[in-house]
Amino acid sequence: MSEFWLISAPRDKENLQALERMNTVTSKSNLSYNTKFTIPDFKVGTLDSLVGLSDELAKLDIFAESLIRRMAQSVVEVMEDSKGKVQENLLANGGLKEKMKCLKIDLTSFVTHFEWDVAKYPAKQPLVSVVDILAKQLAQIEIDLKSRTAAYNTLKTNLENLEKKSMGNLFTRTLSDIVSKEDFVLDSEYLITLLVIVPKPSYVQWQKTYESLSDMVVPRSTKLIAEDKEGGLFTVTLFRKVIDDFKTKAKENKFTVREFYYDEKEIKREREEMTRLLSDKKQQYGPLLRWLKVHFSEAFVAWIHLKALRVFVESVLRYGLPVNFQAVLLQPHKKSCTKRLRQVLNSVFRHLDEVAAASILDASVEIPGLQLSNQDYFPYVYFHIDLSLLD
Repeated sequence: MSEFWLISAPRDKENLQALERMNTVTSKSNLSYNTKFTIPDFKVGTLDSLVGLSDELAKLDIFAESLIRRMAQSVVEVMEDSKGKVQENLLANGGLKEKMKCLKIDLTSFVTHFEWDVAKYPAKQPLVSVVDILAKQLAQIEIDLKSRTAAYNTLKTNLENLEKKSMGNLFTRTLSDIVSKEDFVLDSEYLITLLVIVPKPSYVQWQKTYESLSDMVVPRSTKLIAEDKEGGLFTVTLFRKVIDDFKTKAKENKFTVREFYYDEKEIKREREEMTRLLSDKKQQYGPLLRWLKVHFSEAFVAWIHLKALRVFVESVLRYGLPVNFQAVLLQPHKKSCTKRLRQVLNSVFRHLDEVAAASILDASVEIPGLQLSNQDYFPYVYFHIDLSLLD
């Protein structure tokens, strides 16, 4: 599973034994894979400042997760022709042991081998400063993401609109890539060539009647130049003065005159625009994908550091000073295990908060004064990490 539970409990004798019981039960029952999650000894400051920081971290956590999900989706959209390789580009490089920094680290390995990056986020600085570094980093990535993807998406949309024009039926699609100069009588004061869409079952009728639909139609001037599933595109040449009459008679016979006048400059401009857009998209593809890979990694690494900070702050607020707790990362083996795993945790750590544990273990018990509006409140500190970023 790509889901993790990050929990913590005090590191006194009773709770270290509880952690051991948890490891034993979850291992024997094959419920989860558990590893220690190492967090530095931060400068605590005042408890009042931690309360404010707790709220700020909660908001920043939501923002960071939203950002990496948007970045993952951007990788999907950019790699439109290689969607099977998207996961290869969603990695978390750096922040691990020095010898592993050059490797391509998948997200699960990064989380399970997490080590605090002291070079990027100095643990000796006040907590508020560390949070500020993370917040500014994520905000800048979002600004860059918006500007880069907006430019690419505008280009992509313009290209798609042009491509759609060349993919519709004969009634709607552009004709510039179908017709040629030789299909038309051009620069004539009296004659004009029209394009007429004829249903396939009516080809014979068209050949028999087009010359007599109006006066002044040039005999034997029709030619089939394109077809789709429904019909064909025919040329017909006639005198300009009878255009309206010819259109009316054609309509009565279920032939549709397509409004199109051959303009060599316009056709050339349309073709050049398509070539330019394809070239621009190709030029932007590589740099944008590289940027997304690098900055997705940065944002993801920052997000897991935020989780570590949240565990630290909530553990101090919950368990008090001096700082003495153990954080553990649990990876449930499968979705069907999560309910049983939750029961094991609540049973093992119920002594940390008897009231909360009782209400969780027996939802039918109503306990006066307890408001569990937040469904993620448990006797122990708990945070959820979901790596299913493309769902």
